[in-house]
Amino acid sequence: MNAVLVAVGIMLILSLMRVNVVLSLTVGAVLGGLAGGLNVLDTIDAFVGGLGGGATIALSYALLGGFALAISRTGIPEVLVQLILKLVQREGESQKKGLAKALIIFVLLSLAIMSQNLIPVHIAFIPLIVPPMLKLMNMLEMDRRLIACTLTFGLIMPYMFMPFGFGLIYQELIVTQMGLAGMEVALTDVPKAMVVVALGMVVGLATAFVVYRKPRKYKMIEVETEEQSKVEVKPRNILFAAIALVASMAVQIPTDSMIIGSLVGISVLYLTGALKAKEADEVLTDGMRMMAFVGFVMIAANGFSAVINATGDVEPLVAGAMDIFEGNVAITVFVMLVVGLIVTMGIGSSFATIPIIAAIFVPLAVELGLSELAIICLIGTAGVLGDAGSPASDSTLGPTAGLNVDGQHNHIWDTCVPTFLFYNIPQIIFGWLAVVFFL
Repeated sequence: MNAVLVAVGIMLILSLMRVNVVLSLTVGAVLGGLAGGLNVLDTIDAFVGGLGGGATIALSYALLGGFALAISRTGIPEVLVQLILKLVQREGESQKKGLAKALIIFVLLSLAIMSQNLIPVHIAFIPLIVPPMLKLMNMLEMDRRLIACTLTFGLIMPYMFMPFGFGLIYQELIVTQMGLAGMEVALTDVPKAMVVVALGMVVGLATAFVVYRKPRKYKMIEVETEEQSKVEVKPRNILFAAIALVASMAVQIPTDSMIIGSLVGISVLYLTGALKAKEADEVLTDGMRMMAFVGFVMIAANGFSAVINATGDVEPLVAGAMDIFEGNVAITVFVMLVVGLIVTMGIGSSFATIPIIAAIFVPLAVELGLSELAIICLIGTAGVLGDAGSPASDSTLGPTAGLNVDGQHNHIWDTCVPTFLFYNIPQIIFGWLAVVFFL
């Protein structure tokens, strides 16, 4: 049997059985290498040799985690919570329910988008911001499934389309892995290729607004919101945090480096005293630990990709697929997108999916005669498919963590199923149309 199918199949089965993703990738790589005719030592050498490809991304995540936690210690989250509650309660007291609902959705959507690009704290803001707002949402009879869809949109669309923060990491990953597969592309081409798919997510969000527009009653259960950091809010620290964020983005954009941007942001907080010297080591270590798992997944995925390439079974797989579909571009592209959906649903990480599928999809897409932009769109869409709807994805776990603190929001039926329907289906449709007809 083809070594690529063995490796990916084992990795998927183990991931769907909830075996740790890093372990699943490692076992899949080893067994795939053996199935491809490599001996144990050659398989291990290929795997270890490929690990370095994920080092940059892993370090980016580690420093980003440290920067995010350091920012949270300046008091910015506390200020945001109080400001949001005052604005929303003011609208609620004036009985303008429509405006109050719109304000809640706008604020949460804005924060989710900023958490990926402008203030890259990922899902860390949700447990802090959402629980204090649940009582008001209950009074307004807002359907929490709509809130879950709103948050998931903000957690996915920005990194898929915007080349900043996590978006820069994701899009650099696409470019790097396509280069390793034999196709050099420019980073600036990724947003151009993904714009149609991003539009599909907008359509999905708009559809969710229509479907979940009706009132939904929840029990008024008092929620004890944990004061996460006991931070004393000082105007000077808020100012220095804002300066650190601006400095980080100002450096990151011209250098295209999340590492340098995070270092500059951390340095500003440290030198200005917004991050206390006696707490700096603990804060940065905790922040890096928070993102460590994602970094290990990235590293293991690169080793997995290296073993697949070392077996030499990619080309036979491509040739076999071409024979099966008889060169039918439309059917082949659709199947490739579904494969990406299955892989990401299993491992819960779009970032970890890219190294797995790029080695297979790039040569197949070239054989089909697709343009560079179309191939970028194919890889990017296949990678992001499944991030919404996956029970193991941060993009679904985060919203559930905030919405279910009173036990009235089911992770599968209220977060995973709605986000799967309203985002994966439009992504497949719009991605397929973009690859086959528009690019």
